[in-house]
Amino acid sequence: MKAVVYEGPRQVRVKDVPDARIERPTDVLVRITSANICGSDLHMYEGRTDFEAGRWFGHENLGQVVEIGAGVDKVQVGDWVVLPFNIACGHCKNCERQLTNYCLTAQPEPKMAGAAYGFADMGPYGGGQAELLRVPWGDFNCLRLGEDAEQRQTDYVMLADIFPTGYHATELAGVQPGDQTVIYGAGPVGLMAALSATIRGRAR
Repeated sequence: MKAVVYEGPRQVRVKDVPDARIERPTDVLVRITSANICGSDLHMYEGRTDFEAGRWFGHENLGQVVEIGAGVDKVQVGDWVVLPFNIACGHCKNCERQLTNYCLTAQPEPKMAGAAYGFADMGPYGGGQAELLRVPWGDFNCLRLGEDAEQRQTDYVMLADIFPTGYHATELAGVQPGDQTVIYGAGPVGLMAALSATIRGRAR
């Protein structure tokens, strides 16, 4: 398969890499059709992290399921799914407390917690700026989409990271109906925070 491979600071190339494949019974294999570029991808692209040469980016992913492991119950071949930034098992003590960004199972390094697709220090997982993506714990990590997913994938891919990040900011700020809300920074996440504040009923 082809993927956007990191070769060093400010050096990326579309290259052939080994195909993603089912490795465990709970895996799902997704043919990626949409992937956003995150601002945090730029940290790796610019060489400000310890992202290893030869790995590929992509943690804002959407696509169609092409294969499932024998232990997958909910997700079916043909489903359109969007995948959250974090990879989580769904059953460790952190996941059960809804702290899925600090999943203890998905991160193989005992001194660290949290895992993600194609991201520095967050496990060995391939990214979704590629033709195929292996999704561990597919029943937990795949958000199944409706029948209009193929036509509206550029909307739904926002659910992978950017829209939840903006919404989470309004959660942390405790935005309530009638509030006056100020958002500093009008980049993509700031715009999603503004939209989220509107959804939560801010007055101004």
